[in-house]
Amino acid sequence: MEDQTDLGAEGLMLEAKKAILEEQHRRFQEYQAAGMWKEAMAQLQVTLGCAADLLKDSVALLERAVARRKNQVPKSEPEYYPPEEGQSDKIY
Repeated sequence: MEDQTDLGAEGLMLEAKKAILEEQHRRFQEYQAAGMWKEAMAQLQVTLGCAADLLKDSVALLERAVARRKNQVPKSEPEYYPPEEGQSDKIY
């Protein structure tokens, strides 16, 4: 249960970083539209830094989620996926 809470908190942190990235991108677009090229280029560096940070943290979260998932599924038992609508039960 603690793992789920950790993943939820990390997901919220990613959402916050995404909102920051969107704001930085909006500022870049405003500078660009206004023809303020010096400011736009400075803002582009900030925007790209935010994007890199978000991507790095997203990949790290996915890697931790996959590792946790692998540790929860017993190796001797096949994983069960509920059938999609209109399909029969299958074990993969």
